[in-house]
Amino acid sequence: MSQTKIHRTLNGPSLESLGPVTAEEARLLEKLDLTRLPRHVAVIMDGNGRWAQKRHLPRIAGHRTGTQSARTTIETCARLKIEALTLYAFSVENWRRPKTEIDFLMQLLREYLKKEMPLLQKNEIRMRFLGRIDELSPAVQKDVHEAMEKTAGNKGMVLCVALNYGGRAEIVDAMNAILSERNGNRPPRITEEQLARHLYTEGLPDPDLLIRTSGEMRVSNFLLWQIAYAEIFVTDTLWPDFNRARLLEALVEFQKRERRYGGIHEGEPASEKPARVAGE
Repeated sequence: MSQTKIHRTLNGPSLESLGPVTAEEARLLEKLDLTRLPRHVAVIMDGNGRWAQKRHLPRIAGHRTGTQSARTTIETCARLKIEALTLYAFSVENWRRPKTEIDFLMQLLREYLKKEMPLLQKNEIRMRFLGRIDELSPAVQKDVHEAMEKTAGNKGMVLCVALNYGGRAEIVDAMNAILSERNGNRPPRITEEQLARHLYTEGLPDPDLLIRTSGEMRVSNFLLWQIAYAEIFVTDTLWPDFNRARLLEALVEFQKRERRYGGIHEGEPASEKPARVAGE
């Protein structure tokens, strides 16, 4: 492997930091350009229940196994020096699930935060939580705030956990925050930049890559504002089976995409047909 493939910058990621790799991972790494990794990766972790059902296990077995996939994804992204990783852990719609499952998910989160703190500190990962955290139980809120406080000084990847999160709820919360600041005054029109400053992800780049496991072709109310120009990678792999090779596969696929952000590249002929509008 060439030296240019091994190092991104003097302070950038190196393939050596990943440690031992499988033959499949080595083939994927050969195709990966470390100078063109996404700054922000977002993941809809789907398929825990189906994974368990296929094995005649309770749903909670899928959730517990899925924490290993989360660990692998977090550690790999951190070692590749990806700037931010957002994992969709619990949506505002998930409160419709049975109470026993919700209680298990919250307890699993609390266990995970305690168990994985050494990994987070070792990899200089800083934690953030996106969502209506104040609606969670006091015990969960305490663990969430402690995790953020303990990792606040870390300088590596920002790990965002979307918890009690909804994309529409986030936009509503941002608008209410803007209205609260205005205190009844009638100021100028709200801009995209102003709204973005009040989103849960304020200060982070928008996701370049959105990964969804389990083959479902929908975004499920996740980061609706932020994924406006994200590349979407859908895999049939269920979340508990999502390993490092599948993550590398998504990164390789991302680098094949031509990102235009609504424009065209210089020298490319523009379409002679006007863009269609709703209702045509």
